[in-house]
Amino acid sequence: MNMYFAQFNMDTNCVEAWLTNGTILSIDCMAVERIEVENLYQQAELDYLIFNDPAAYVELILEGDPKKYLKAVTQYKHLED
Repeated sequence: MNMYFAQFNMDTNCVEAWLTNGTILSIDCMAVERIEVENLYQQAELDYLIFNDPAAYVELILEGDPKKYLKAVTQYKHLED
């Protein structure tokens, strides 16, 4: 996938990506979160990507393994620990 631009659209709650072949993608962030997110730490990680690196978010969703990525970069600990 060759992407030349990606941005978060607050009005639609979607990350939009423009590909070099002329395709425009719109990824519904709420739908992705319902499927992929298991806790608030994972939610925060996806939010960080959405707002700070939407191109990385698009690549993760389309070409990566979001569940595996979120388990690797987040650590969930109970307050009692």
